[in-house]
Amino acid sequence: MILHKFSRYHQVLTLSVVSPETLVQAADATDRGTPGRLNRIAEAPVTSHIDAVITLNPAVEDLVPSEALPLQSVSDEIGPSSFPKVLRRRLDKFFADAKISPKADRTMWVKIAAGLTVLVGSWIVIYALKPDSWKFVALYVLSGLAQTFLLLNIAHDSNHNAISSVPSVNKTLNYVFDLCGINSYMWRILHHRGHHSCVNVQGEDDALAGRGILRFTPHEPHKPLHRFQHLYALFLYAVFSLDYVFVRDFESFFFPSHEYLKRTKHPAREYAILFAGKGFYFTYMLLLPVLVLGKSPLLVAGAFVLVHLIVGLTVALVFQTTHTVDSTHFPSSRNEFDNGVYHIFATTADYATSNPIVGWLAGGLNHHIVHHLCPFVCHTHYAPLTRIVKETAEEFGIPYRQHPTMTRAIWHHLILLKQLGNEI
Repeated sequence: MILHKFSRYHQVLTLSVVSPETLVQAADATDRGTPGRLNRIAEAPVTSHIDAVITLNPAVEDLVPSEALPLQSVSDEIGPSSFPKVLRRRLDKFFADAKISPKADRTMWVKIAAGLTVLVGSWIVIYALKPDSWKFVALYVLSGLAQTFLLLNIAHDSNHNAISSVPSVNKTLNYVFDLCGINSYMWRILHHRGHHSCVNVQGEDDALAGRGILRFTPHEPHKPLHRFQHLYALFLYAVFSLDYVFVRDFESFFFPSHEYLKRTKHPAREYAILFAGKGFYFTYMLLLPVLVLGKSPLLVAGAFVLVHLIVGLTVALVFQTTHTVDSTHFPSSRNEFDNGVYHIFATTADYATSNPIVGWLAGGLNHHIVHHLCPFVCHTHYAPLTRIVKETAEEFGIPYRQHPTMTRAIWHHLILLKQLGNEI
């Protein structure tokens, strides 16, 4: 019974080599309240693909299912093409043997409580004590650090339905994005349809969108200014969240550049949530400190920008160092690999996996290979799963990319930017 229960969380090995059209159709069907289906590559036998079909619950208006249907049992046969099967069995067996849920454990609920407490508490203190300018900025920045923590640790997991098997819990916590000024609905689309389904594929992976200013892949047209991108990239990363708050969300809704966005009809309620969420965010972050506390508009604006420089740089570096480093591969198409698992290993790198502090602060995203193999698993389970991934990859001779520290990962990201900037 336990094995059957945990087979429902078989989201290991589900990258995504499906077309954007399939994903769009599935999400569109879900948005209309009709059954949608997401076809994702789960594993490949010696000669062909096997599709694992994940059926969305028609009662849940969501872009991502909370768990997978039970998949077929895995043979014990070991052969040259059995790596995905063996890895899947071992990852799944971890939860069955330990008799634990792949969703949030006590540590995760403590993180959720801590993050929300610091965010709300900092604002309570601001209004209760009405501190002077410097103390106000310090508390304002503390709230920004709490937002960074919530985005990496809570919002991202809820976006993947990894916190709870109850869809409404994940959806509620997903509004942490809106609390931090980012539209949760659009981020969800871009992250799932425009990244997890096509990692490091030029023109499809939204994470590679450098707006012509940054060149993240050798398939991107080269410009003279790219020669200096390793020097100015960190500054652009620092304004990353400002771009999302003021430009990117509205652009994606009203002036989409991706084909899947152009062909997606967004529900009217999502437009309402977009404007309501932005209005709430700007009100509590900018207007109320001026109108209620009488703070200088310039002081509040300066604190606001400082917070976003911290949020933008932190979040960008946590993600960029997992796919765009000098050791990862940039496929010419989503069909370059026979199996989605090999696509993940070729395009993804881990860092600082033996450092629990980095994992705790970064929401487990330093264990990024496991995240892509098991997107519906809560990140507090990633560390032991990563050990399984390392051991199995070594056993089968599959390259496992990693950096010992986050600093080293950032360095290799900048090396890639310099290489791409010099290549014509």
